[in-house]
Amino acid sequence: MNGLTHLDDEGAARMVDVTQKTATERSAIAEGRIMMSAEALEALMSGSGSKGDALATARIAGIMAAKKTGDLIPLCHPLGLESIAVDIAGESDGIRVTATASLTGKTGVEMEAMTAVSVALLTLYDMGKALDKAMVIKGVRLLEKRGGKSGHWLAPD
Repeated sequence: MNGLTHLDDEGAARMVDVTQKTATERSAIAEGRIMMSAEALEALMSGSGSKGDALATARIAGIMAAKKTGDLIPLCHPLGLESIAVDIAGESDGIRVTATASLTGKTGVEMEAMTAVSVALLTLYDMGKALDKAMVIKGVRLLEKRGGKSGHWLAPD
């Protein structure tokens, strides 16, 4: 065994069998940022861009993406999320997106939280690219997870 859960003993890709796992409360928090010009930041934060309310659109895109993670990531289990929240906050040089996903189930929701963040950030890029094509998405990462066999985990600072 190589330690990677999505590979079998021969190295072939596989979906992890969660049949024997116990359903527990599980949650995950992820974040990411998009850096941009002051002009693009002002337009996106105020909703004055040519495409309308970027923050609301990005929030909905993140929620929708979290619900579709099993369709986007080949070996992810399709999950019935019980909650997904996408929070968007302006900063001095960009926008931070944080997503929190949760459910009671047999497998974690880390990928759903990170997918929500990623797609929300891509949506912000799409809505602001007319003003700043040099925007940079960075720092998409898992901040915290709870539940399951591995219990509580916090990202190092």
